[in-house]
Amino acid sequence: TGPLATAKHDMRKLFALFVALSQLSLLAATVATAAPATFAPQAEALFAKYCVECHNAQTAERDLNLPKLAPQFDDPGTLDTWVRIYQRIHDGKMPPADSPQPSAVERQQLLDPLGRELRSVMRERQTREGRVELRRLNRIEYQNTIHDLLGIETNVMELLPEDALAFGFDKIDTALTLSPVQMEKYLEAADVALDAALGVGPAPKYVQEKYPATALLANWDSKSTRQLEGSDSIIMFNSGYSPTELRKFRAPAPGRYHIRMQAQAVQSDGKPGTLRVYAGNFGVGGKTKLLGHYAAGVEPTVIEFDARIDGRGDTLKIVPYGTIPWQNQGATYEGPGVKLDWIEVDGPLDAKQWPPATRAKLIGDVDLNQGSGEDAATILKRFARRAFRRPISDEELTPYLQLVRERLAQGVAFGDALRVGIKAVLVSPRFLLLDEQPGQLDPYALASRLSYFLWSTMPDEELLAAAAKGELNDSQKLAAQVERMLQHERAHGFTENFTGQWLGLRNIEFTTPDMRLYPEFDEFLQVSMVRETHAFFDEILRHDLSLVNFVDSDFAMLNERLAKQYGIPGVTGLEIRKVPLKPEWHRGGVMTLGSVLKVTANGTTTSPIVRGFWIADRLLGQAVPLPAANVPAVEPDIRGAKTIREQLAKHREVTTCASCHAQIDPLGFALENYDVIGGWRERYRISPERGQRADYETLVVNQRDVRIALGPPVDASDTLPDGRRFDNLAGLKQFLTANPEPVARGLTEKLLIYSTGHGLVFTDAAVVDDIVKQVQAKQYGFRSLVHAVVQSDVFRRK
Repeated sequence: TGPLATAKHDMRKLFALFVALSQLSLLAATVATAAPATFAPQAEALFAKYCVECHNAQTAERDLNLPKLAPQFDDPGTLDTWVRIYQRIHDGKMPPADSPQPSAVERQQLLDPLGRELRSVMRERQTREGRVELRRLNRIEYQNTIHDLLGIETNVMELLPEDALAFGFDKIDTALTLSPVQMEKYLEAADVALDAALGVGPAPKYVQEKYPATALLANWDSKSTRQLEGSDSIIMFNSGYSPTELRKFRAPAPGRYHIRMQAQAVQSDGKPGTLRVYAGNFGVGGKTKLLGHYAAGVEPTVIEFDARIDGRGDTLKIVPYGTIPWQNQGATYEGPGVKLDWIEVDGPLDAKQWPPATRAKLIGDVDLNQGSGEDAATILKRFARRAFRRPISDEELTPYLQLVRERLAQGVAFGDALRVGIKAVLVSPRFLLLDEQPGQLDPYALASRLSYFLWSTMPDEELLAAAAKGELNDSQKLAAQVERMLQHERAHGFTENFTGQWLGLRNIEFTTPDMRLYPEFDEFLQVSMVRETHAFFDEILRHDLSLVNFVDSDFAMLNERLAKQYGIPGVTGLEIRKVPLKPEWHRGGVMTLGSVLKVTANGTTTSPIVRGFWIADRLLGQAVPLPAANVPAVEPDIRGAKTIREQLAKHREVTTCASCHAQIDPLGFALENYDVIGGWRERYRISPERGQRADYETLVVNQRDVRIALGPPVDASDTLPDGRRFDNLAGLKQFLTANPEPVARGLTEKLLIYSTGHGLVFTDAAVVDDIVKQVQAKQYGFRSLVHAVVQSDVFRRK
């Protein structure tokens, strides 16, 4: 009830009206239906000759009954079916290899009339409606935009429902639907964001304290640490569960804090030590997060950094890394540890100035208690222009300003009335949706598409200024903006979000390796895997290296932890750096990245099916059908009684499975020398049953010997569908790098989908061909590919 409920009702009405009008315009645009296709008589005869025997009312393989499939292209489902038919015939996958084949002339007699009809229908539809449908910001784009718009760091993404995926990405128009529940969440997120930006309530308490290291000691824990006599310093040995929380510190409010500590490696034979620092609530069910790993030198080292603490009452925990877990002999233990002298915490840094600087960024010097209607109009117009990412007219501003004026007339305080108008902007379709009209994108729409492609956030003032001057219509000036944006720190959004979905990095935490089989796995290895992938991608992008490096490279981006996992000597320290590779190290390219090898395994075993599908889909851009629902999964035998190759040989005897497995299994077998955490193996690790005989190897994990049972040897050889045979991944890489075009085509398609927010359509094939030819002329440079995508007609049109 009251003003807030009325404001919510008004905002829902505004949003519903906009969406209704948008849908009505789309409906009006689609009223004109396509006429039935008229295939050439030769094409109809050839369909009857080569296709109908398998795809008729009786057999209907793949649920396709050709005689009953009308060539009526106004139905989207029917149109999609005809596109798939064309593609399968064009790619030589239909008719199947064991069936009579049309001659080259006959194949063209099938394809030419069907292709003409499809292109005609789809081009006419794109002219009328545009290629991309109305798309909203996904959760990451929404949060980044809120942060840049308001200057805050508050996590609002967690308030929103998960985004659906399509074509492997969460940016796709047809998957990013809007619901009443989502609108409620947007209203809630807007309130949280505005509270942070305006600085609601009294200033949070500011803490600036220096704590002795003994403040980390729990009263009940006297075995895993050693307190130095006559000192406030402690030596920590336990790298497993550790009670070393800074209990005397409780964050007075969420925010950014400055943290300093002094640490030193001890009893370490002159080698540096490592600390892990966490923030959060360490009680049962509390949320925690890793702030980072930090080096402690052999001399006292001051470690200093800024970090966000998310919860009021949260604290810090400091734990050594790489020492013995569960060490309970702290008083007498002679192995390596980390000495900590003191910890200093300063923050929240925003509390030094209250109200926070973000209030002035939002409302200028207007007093929230004494503002006027004219002040509201000035603030709203300035804010709406930035929020809508384009100029806004007085007429467009009127509904939002009217909400404020109505409340002022009712006696509502200026600050509360203004907040309603700002909140209405934050739940407006003009903010939540990308405003694109059919045809060539206007400069502001193009600026937003470019910004959400390369930065995953709103355009900055320089990009909007270029749009206002019409410079983005000039290819050279557009290219200059792309260069500027790629050199900006915000370009990490492209690295993180594109690799997160293209390579599957977002799934890095979905599985936890079986510690009985992989005791060497730890949190720092996983963190390093992600950093390695980002650094590798950045290195190729920054220097316009050939995208062939994604298949095979003569360098890797490593730190000491990764180098140890990969068996590469001579790399020390926590930081990622470029390392030249030797063939005997079996690395290079994305297929040997630990992150990729982990996300394509289940934590216990590897599957050539999963990894082969990943290579075909992510690296080569090959469309592989999903398995039939009634086909059981293949579960590898971790006892070592049967190899995965033996199990798959049986599985491939199923007729409906054989053709797809012939395409993907060889690719996956090439990776069989790599275990679930990216290590090189020549034999499988197994969990033998009681009484089962097995060989063993000994690993040294955190200064302890661990025995691992070994099963059958790995066989990474196979034969591709075209008859080429390889012995291992190195052999497969030679085939793939000898002809980079499929990789270039596959990556071009992924970038077009990601950048435009729409799956590829039939008419995009010519654009893809043109882009591949352009980058081929530039030695397949990856940065050149990004430029070519932005300059393409597909990117610059709705």
